[in-house]
Amino acid sequence: MPRELAPLAWLIGHWEGAGVVGYPSMEESMNFGQELDVTHDGRPFLEWQSRTWILDADGNKVRLAARELGFWRVVNDGKEAELLLTHPTGIVEMYYGTIEPAKIHLRTDGVIRSPHAKDYKAASRLYGLVDGDLMYAMDMAAGDNALQPHLSAQLKRVD
Repeated sequence: MPRELAPLAWLIGHWEGAGVVGYPSMEESMNFGQELDVTHDGRPFLEWQSRTWILDADGNKVRLAARELGFWRVVNDGKEAELLLTHPTGIVEMYYGTIEPAKIHLRTDGVIRSPHAKDYKAASRLYGLVDGDLMYAMDMAAGDNALQPHLSAQLKRVD
């Protein structure tokens, strides 16, 4: 692994878990399941692939939900990170933020959306490694809503 990726090395692996998603535009909050693969091919970036699905009250898969594909880069001598994400809903996000040991805080630096995508303006994401689990929270600004909590999850590394 390239030395510059060391601050993000804890992200590498296959992760699985669940979380909660809600927003003022939703009738009610829902539980979701998630699989996340973070890999590298020897070059100075990480590849990010996330798949989610909505869960019923018993934890069974109801329907497919969000999908993300992207790349992480470490910049500024390992103190900061960039995350570029693409979504099949016509949205591309560029995040930028700080790296601390086992903690990353990002905010959108840019959002590009197709004319047919939802009215999405900005987001922030906080990732952390807590007792071996990947925990994260995302705030979002969409429609007429200011930046506010949107989703959070806890994922376990799976071999």
